Amino acid sequence: MSNSNTGVSVISEEVCQKVMGRKEAFVAVENVFAAMAKKTAYNFPVIREAIGHADALYGFKSGFDRDGMVLGLKSGGYWPGNIEKGLTNHQSTVILFDPETGKLKSLVGGNYLTAVRTAASSAVSIAHLARKDSKVLGIVGAGHQSTFQLRAAVEQRNFEKIVGWNIHPEKMSNLTAVCQELGIPFESLTREELCAQSDVIITITSAFEPLLDKAWVKPGTHIACMGTDTKGKQEVDANLLVGATVFTDELAQSITIGEAQHAIGKGLIKESDITPIGEVINGSKLGRTNDEEITLFDGTGVGLQDLAVASAAASLAEAQGEATYFTL
Repeated sequence: MSNSNTGVSVISEEVCQKVMGRKEAFVAVENVFAAMAKKTAYNFPVIREAIGHADALYGFKSGFDRDGMVLGLKSGGYWPGNIEKGLTNHQSTVILFDPETGKLKSLVGGNYLTAVRTAASSAVSIAHLARKDSKVLGIVGAGHQSTFQLRAAVEQRNFEKIVGWNIHPEKMSNLTAVCQELGIPFESLTREELCAQSDVIITITSAFEPLLDKAWVKPGTHIACMGTDTKGKQEVDANLLVGATVFTDELAQSITIGEAQHAIGKGLIKESDITPIGEVINGSKLGRTNDEEITLFDGTGVGLQDLAVASAAASLAEAQGEATYFTL
């Protein structure tokens, strides 16, 4: 491989971390949500399969964004035994193609970018839906993604306190360390106490049962459900979606594999009760309408998010001389 800027560019995990910040990810994700709502960008059907080896789930997310001229796919999945090998459980690579010719354009490391784009997604929802005077941020879950969520969220509102809960309390040290670095007080609470205090709640778990009860959530709260991306997963009480104003990244995924799957399945809400957040970004639909309203963002994670941040990372790396190149 060479550093001459011809051929296919390769953007390593290390380079992605060097060139791609939270602000760049926020802009990329916000823009692609807006394009999705305008129907100028669309996701192709997702393929996700258990491969019958290493308990792994593997698949492809792909799509095309005409506004950003981004075409490609993210290939990867979840290997639950990786953490014992010193690797992250989520492993992925983004492959970008030239929309004009179909030629291979870039190979981009997808692990760091997956965490960054997921955090950017909830941050976009906070920016557009949370009360302006939100003071307390609650984080439910303390895994690999939680610190990315925390760092992105605190840039959207003037939070004065962070509260957290995790099924394994000893893992809260991840969030504690980031809060110490940011100079924001942190407290570990029960789920009920967390809901009582929080103005914004991010759930980022792999739960298959509701962790938050409708009765615990106070009026005016914004909830970003970021962990439910598979059939059967669930983070909050399905009845919570009945009293809330519900938004999502993509409607088709929200009702089938997202947090809304349970409320839809029980007939508690209809598909028409859910608003794509891109319509709020574009101004074609209202977001929050008053300070008492509970808003909920169902962040299922779409391929176009991955392509958007990977394309931005590739452009930045190439411009800064950080990309390497090869020819087929």
